[in-house]
Amino acid sequence: MSSNEDAAYWQGLAQEYKQKWQDTKEELEEYQQSSQELESEMELQLEQSEKKVNDLQSQNERLQGDLDSIRERFEEQHSSDTKQISDLQVNLAELQGYKRELEKYIRELEQTNDDLQRAKRETVSSLQDFEAKLNQAIERNAFLESELDDKDYLMESVQRLKDEARDLQQELDVSKKKKEEPETTPQAPAIVKVKPEVKVEPSTNHQPVPPNSIHKDQSQSSIPTTPCRPVPHRNGLAGSTTTPLTPTARISALNIVGDLLRKVGALETKLNAVKNTVKDQSPMTKARNQHLTGSIKYSRLSLFTYIVDQEALNEDPLTVHPNQPLDMLKYVYEMLNGDITYISMIAPYMITHQ
Repeated sequence: MSSNEDAAYWQGLAQEYKQKWQDTKEELEEYQQSSQELESEMELQLEQSEKKVNDLQSQNERLQGDLDSIRERFEEQHSSDTKQISDLQVNLAELQGYKRELEKYIRELEQTNDDLQRAKRETVSSLQDFEAKLNQAIERNAFLESELDDKDYLMESVQRLKDEARDLQQELDVSKKKKEEPETTPQAPAIVKVKPEVKVEPSTNHQPVPPNSIHKDQSQSSIPTTPCRPVPHRNGLAGSTTTPLTPTARISALNIVGDLLRKVGALETKLNAVKNTVKDQSPMTKARNQHLTGSIKYSRLSLFTYIVDQEALNEDPLTVHPNQPLDMLKYVYEMLNGDITYISMIAPYMITHQ
């Protein structure tokens, strides 16, 4: 039993190993077949990989060449960029320094501008003050020129009156000497009342007449030779009669007063004509006319006040020197500082008291 069992056991074991061998053989065959297939596939893949590797190598070589060229260009560009950056940095430093200089220059210009504006304001203010002073100086100069013209004219008039006074004084001396002699044949002199007339014709062109023309008119004025009746002068204080005057001295004094009246009338007419025709006058001309008008009004008012005061004292203001009418005229002329407008005021009183 035991041998059969052993044989069966070993037979079963052999069968089992045989089955395993067959299975293993089949697996081996399958493995070999699959290995061959895999090998063929691997070879195919290897060929493809080798081809791909070759392509990649060639591409790598091409890219490497491109990389080298790009690297060279990059290095060149980098060097140029570095140089350009250094140049730009230098330029930037220069521009920053120039900017600082410009800012400093701008500040100086602003300061200078402020100084110039302040100087301009001061100059404008000084110019306005100077213009005001200049206008005042011009007005003063014009006023002084007018006063100088009046002074020259009055000096000529004074000199002429002095000459006439000297002549009249000589005539008075001669007449006094004649009166001291006894009169053998007395004559009855005719009574003639002389009254100077002031005739002023309005000027058509409204131009001022120079003093020479007035002197010419004075030289052409005639002196009447008709003797006048001696009239005693009234003394306001004593109330007594005085020595009678000679006809020549009396007529000469009246002619002097008439000439002065004509001069004053002509001057006033010219002044009124200029004031009426000239509408647009400068301030200097207006000031001059106002001064002349005020001077005439003040002169008349002063003389009128003097005459009223003398008459209030029951005195004759024009008989300060009753014995000599020429001395009286000189006295009034000197008292009034040679102003012809005052003489025009006293002329009617002198004519009345002659």
